[in-house]
Amino acid sequence: MSKNPQHLRNILELNLAMLFISTSGALGRYIDMPVPVTIGFRAILAGSVLFLFCKWKRISFGIASTDRSTIILGGVLMGLHWVTYFYALKMSNVAIGMLSLFTYPVITSFLEPILLKTKFQKMHLILGALVLLGIYFLVPDFSLGNSYANAVGLGVISAFCYALRNLIMKTKVSNYHGSMLMWYQLVIISIMLLPTFFFIDSSGIITQWPWILVLAIVTTAVGHTLFLFSLKRFSTTTASIISSIQPVYGIIIGMIFLGEIPLLTTIIGGVLILTSVVIESIRSYR
Repeated sequence: MSKNPQHLRNILELNLAMLFISTSGALGRYIDMPVPVTIGFRAILAGSVLFLFCKWKRISFGIASTDRSTIILGGVLMGLHWVTYFYALKMSNVAIGMLSLFTYPVITSFLEPILLKTKFQKMHLILGALVLLGIYFLVPDFSLGNSYANAVGLGVISAFCYALRNLIMKTKVSNYHGSMLMWYQLVIISIMLLPTFFFIDSSGIITQWPWILVLAIVTTAVGHTLFLFSLKRFSTTTASIISSIQPVYGIIIGMIFLGEIPLLTTIIGGVLILTSVVIESIRSYR
């Protein structure tokens, strides 16, 4: 019985990580600045916090020369994932932005056999069809003039970049500390987006800095670090099943702070997408 309180604490910590990460939806909608500038500031500030954390924990920043190109590519994909996700949020609402992003576990199941040469499973076709049906409910009108359709398109591109980043980083995670890998990716995103500060109006930071700080520290540095630590206490499968609560938290935060009530079709689409996530997670565990 002595393990139960510790297990409960681990579950609560993982849920807290999910709650922190899910604030990205409402913050992405609320922060009134151009997306590349928002993500640029997010990366610089979160990178600074993680750098201090790594120094405090005496985590080595050394990387083998053979791994550098993979880690750079991981950073580029992470940057593209964040930028497209925030554009999807700006063009729609928290529910559609977050739910379209959560197609990434099923996209991963299609990419994994190609990239890591694992066996393709027919069940993934059924789960893929379930996700497509979910997307259909998110956007009943698939015209280019429909901003929600464009938002879901960007959300799925964001999910693709995220899935690809996770798969290429999977081979490196065991060799290095997760916080250090995240720091390198934040540095790459900062370098990528720094030029946009000179071409896009970034004066909004004067009024928006408290929310950018929350996004950088609470959502990114603390949320992602807590999640990485929780992976040591749970299987990746358990963590990914629990992580599918993210859009639910995000939608509730959006309802409370932004007054965004999702439509019934959005809820149906979300249930179909998240069902596929849970099924895939349970299957990969089995």
